[in-house]
Amino acid sequence: MSSELTLESWHDRSAWWFRCAALGTAISAFILAGWLPLAFSIVTVFLFAGPHNWLEARYMMARMPARWGKLRSYFLVGLIGVPVLAGMSAAMPYGMRAWQATSEMWLFGVATWNTLLVLWIATLVHMRSRQNPRRHWSWVWPISFLLIALNWLWPLAWSMGLIYLHPIMALWFLDREISKRHPTWRNAYRSSLAVVPCMLVALWWKLSGSPDLPEPDLLTMQITNHAGGMIFENISTHCLVATHTFLEMLHYGVWIVAIPLVSGTAAWNLQNVPLSRRSRSWRAAIIFVLALGLLISLTLWLGFLLDYPLTRDVYFTVAILHVLAEVPFLLRLL
Repeated sequence: MSSELTLESWHDRSAWWFRCAALGTAISAFILAGWLPLAFSIVTVFLFAGPHNWLEARYMMARMPARWGKLRSYFLVGLIGVPVLAGMSAAMPYGMRAWQATSEMWLFGVATWNTLLVLWIATLVHMRSRQNPRRHWSWVWPISFLLIALNWLWPLAWSMGLIYLHPIMALWFLDREISKRHPTWRNAYRSSLAVVPCMLVALWWKLSGSPDLPEPDLLTMQITNHAGGMIFENISTHCLVATHTFLEMLHYGVWIVAIPLVSGTAAWNLQNVPLSRRSRSWRAAIIFVLALGLLISLTLWLGFLLDYPLTRDVYFTVAILHVLAEVPFLLRLL
């Protein structure tokens, strides 16, 4: 009986500390994003952009089965769609400039890419619903066609919606990981998560009427454009940058701190990577990919030091790759 009470009290304390850490991170991000949005955006991207991508790739490797079996079609559709869509997204601006495209052609290109994205995700959802455990997700196609229709009405606003919704995917990954490994923390996590919408409303209430951020240089213009300054012209760029930076900091915190903490596995330990146990060749390939990821992270830091605006622009151009890669893995957790 005493050992059971001790274990229960330990779970209570660990859940309490987890709630405090989650709330502390959210409150710190809220304050810094609201009062120092530009500086906070510069620092967070510099420090965390590369490491969070590396840790995210490491996590996904651990969730990839060694033998695909009946999941082969699902993973092929998912893993082929990621580079194809990411490549199209990265190449579109250069192609449009080379063809001296009009604004109508730009909108058509953006709407077409958004349509392909929705169809790709809908296909994955449909395939996932037919796998064990089976899901009743027949609603996916009507919802997808509705989203496609809305996209053709407001393609740029629809694209910005993806940027603001992307950090929420990390919170979803964390919820699934906690439910699996630390179910006693789930209530603490979800109660802390309820604070996020309140903080967003507070940011919007405080900053919606504030003047736009000054744009004296290229970097400031990049940051405001990444947050949607050129699209949501009636909304203060101070409010947009603060909101975007706040959500991105939560995203970085989940991948760099929370998920490694919850999983309890050292990033360099490959014992929980099924592919590394498949053969020596696969293990060598996994080690090579992780080493390459570390090299890319170091290169990013060097690039930020040498030319921050250029490196930031390149990073956000190719970052769509890791955004897309989250989709098939998240669906497999549902």
